[in-house]
Formats: sequence, structure tokens, C-alpha cells
Amino acid sequence: MAKSKSDLSRAFSEDGARKTHVGGQALLEGVMMRGKYNWAVGVREPDGGVYEESHDLASGHEKNGWMYWPCVRGCRAMVESLVLGYKALEIAALHAFSDDEDNKAGSPSTQRSEPTGSGEGIAKTADSSSREPSEAEGAAEVGIDAPSPHSPAGSIDACASMHPNACDPDGEAPVSGSADAAFYWKDDFGRPDTMIDALGAQRSLEVVSEPVPAPVASAAAASEPAAKSDGDAVFGKKEMAFSMVLGLVMGVVLFIVAPAFITNLLVGEYDAHTLAWNIVDGLLRVAVFVFYIWLIGRMSDIKRMFGYHGAEHKTIHCYEHGLPLTPENARQFPRLHVRCGTAFLIMVMIIAILVYTVTPLNALISAWGVPDGAPKLALVIAARIALMPVIAGISYEITVRWAGSHPENPLVKVVLWPGMQMQYLTTNEPDDGMLECAIAAMQQVLEREELEAAKAAAAARGAQA
Repeated sequence: MAKSKSDLSRAFSEDGARKTHVGGQALLEGVMMRGKYNWAVGVREPDGGVYEESHDLASGHEKNGWMYWPCVRGCRAMVESLVLGYKALEIAALHAFSDDEDNKAGSPSTQRSEPTGSGEGIAKTADSSSREPSEAEGAAEVGIDAPSPHSPAGSIDACASMHPNACDPDGEAPVSGSADAAFYWKDDFGRPDTMIDALGAQRSLEVVSEPVPAPVASAAAASEPAAKSDGDAVFGKKEMAFSMVLGLVMGVVLFIVAPAFITNLLVGEYDAHTLAWNIVDGLLRVAVFVFYIWLIGRMSDIKRMFGYHGAEHKTIHCYEHGLPLTPENARQFPRLHVRCGTAFLIMVMIIAILVYTVTPLNALISAWGVPDGAPKLALVIAARIALMPVIAGISYEITVRWAGSHPENPLVKVVLWPGMQMQYLTTNEPDDGMLECAIAAMQQVLEREELEAAKAAAAARGAQA
């Protein structure tokens, strides 16, 4: 009897012929998928139904072209993805753990929030067991011509993240509006929608759909608790800002300050053993990261989130192989994926060793006469924080732009191997319910792609007439 292949071997050898720019992120009891024109979530509600919500994306290339330059685009995509990921997590938490009695009445249902011309959503409810696929869904299931990774449209798994199979915002998208007000960090840091606007991913695309009838207000009211006041929401604006700041601070302490402090104790002063110092520091960062992922993976909620991460990968595999998006079809694919953002996180740590080693920090130490001990260590830590955007930009170009576009290259397999190993920790085998959420989010993105393709084809025919 032939030995079955591992998920790692299958992920490399069975990569689908259709390379999609769609990527995603696991949420609390759900999945977020991101395409070229919109991002969407599918969340399992307490009553067993799947809540669906979609928001527009628009390219900010025309307004801020410099943010799409090589290396710079990696930093922008990372910040944008973190903000968008927090917004998706907020939606998931609101609906996955809602205590609204109205949501528990009746049979399980699918709630769907679709964008209108103003960028707001209206909710639709339908029995999840009898939902008929729309024409766009049917077309998506039999396959659409997806752009290659050479024309991605923004990204990262959030695997926290930066997801290489999420679209890179270099892909152009028509913009029909702009932010209502100027962005200001102090006031808007806890407002994900405003931050997304400021980063060139505002929800301003015109939706190609039938006009919404007048009584939209009553339909919108049905989407409660999505429109709950800040006081009733699981995460308010202040809580969102606090969690973002706390997460950044903890990340700096865990992955920069602590490894640097320990390395200084083990190796000695930075300028006396620069190469050894950077290698030990880098290995400690990787060790801390792996232990951290392993540790949080013991938590029941995180275990389920990692299951949704596996569902996201299987759904993307299913689409890339041109099969109809069903739990039965998606179930057969490996839970690992070569374009997962986990590879980006590992690449960041590897690139950091090289960047820190070639940075002429010793020259600054000598020129400024920095004394040994705490002052010198503080300068090393400050330099590491300052170089984070450079490292993120280089890592993005390698893992997202190059490796994501050439998965068949043998060198790519070597580069991605550490990240693929990490996926054994960040993904779990999903159940069919998790796959249903991932498919629901994916279908919303594919429907929008179909609509935009139809719009472009109609415009082309009009130009020829």
C-alpha cells in the first residue's frame, strides 16, 4: 500500500494551476477573505447560521503612488493588513459571541451584509440549508480567470498578518470616492474604517448591482447588532486602540527587547562580537516566536481559530484547482499553503539577521562614543526598531512578490520551507462548519470579481460601439 503524502509534500506538489490573488485571515469563529475589489467575512453565529459581510476596497495608487514603490509597498501592506484584520476581528467577535436574543430565534439562518453605493451594508437573511446559489456564485464555482500573482492587489495573512496569497494593492481598482475627512493619527488610531481610508483602501468603489429600493432603512435595521452603539459593541473604539497599541508594545518587547537583552548577557557587547551577536539574537527571536505560537495554540479558542486558518487554505486550494466551492471538495486538500503569510513572518526574522549585520552600527557607536552596558544596548534596540520597515519591505518583496509568483522554482521551496513547517503549528484540520464559513467569505469576493469583470466587459463593448 502506497504511503500517503504529508500535507507539506502535497502543498508543494499539488499547488493548483490557477494562481489566485485572493487571500485571507482566520477570525474568531470565522474567516476573512480579501480580493482585488472587496474584503468579506463569514462568521458562525451562536444560532448556527453564517453571518456574511462585505466591504469595498479601492486602490490608493493614484493619490499615494510612492506607497507602492518596491520595499515601501511592503510596509504599507503590513500596516493596512493589520488595521483591516482588526476590523474583521471586531466584526467576528460581535457576531460570533452575540447575546442578542433575536439572533437565537427561529431556524439557523445566513445573514448577509452587502455593500450599497454609499459603502454601507444591508442584511439579507435566508435559511442556510436552502440557499440557492446566485448566478455569480455559479460562475465562480466553475472557475473564473483570476489574475496571476504578478498583478496582486494587497495583502497578509494575518496569519497576523501579512498574507502572500492575499492580493497586493498594486492591482488597480476604479475609485469612485475619497475619504470624508483628513486622517489624524491621534484621533483616528482606534477607528479602523478611517485608518483604512488613510492607507488607500477606503470603501469607496461603486457597486455594480441593481438599485436598492427605497425601504432600505428597514432592511438595514435587520442587520443589527452590526449597528450596535459603541457601548454595546464587544470592542469599542478606545478598546480597539488600546489593543492595537498593547499588541505592538508586546511584540517589540517579546521579539526585540527580550532577545537583545539575553543576547547581550550571553555574547557580550555588540561591537565586540557583531556577527555572533546578530546570529544569536536572530535565533532567540525565532525560538521565542515558535514557543509563543505553540503556547497560544494550546488555548481552545486559538485552536479553533487555527482550524479556520486551515479552512481558509483548503478553500483557496479548492478554488485554485477549479473545483466547485463545497465542503466536500475543499476537505480533500492539504491544510498547508505555499502562499501563506506565516512564511512572511519567518522571512522577516531571517532577513533581520542579514540587515542588522550589514548595518554600520559599530561606526555610530565609535563616532558617538557610546559607553558599554545599558547605553550601548539601548542604541542597538533603537536601531532594530528603526530598521523594522526596511526588513518588512525586503521580506515582502521576497515572499510575496517573488516567491508567490514562482512557487514552482526549486529555490522558492527552500526559501519557504521554514514557513511551511510553521504552518503545522498555525493550522489545524477544519470541520465542515469551518469550511462553510471560509467558502461563504470566498464566494462574496468572487461574486464581486464577476460583477467587476462584467462591468469592464460592458464598458469595452460600449467603447467599440
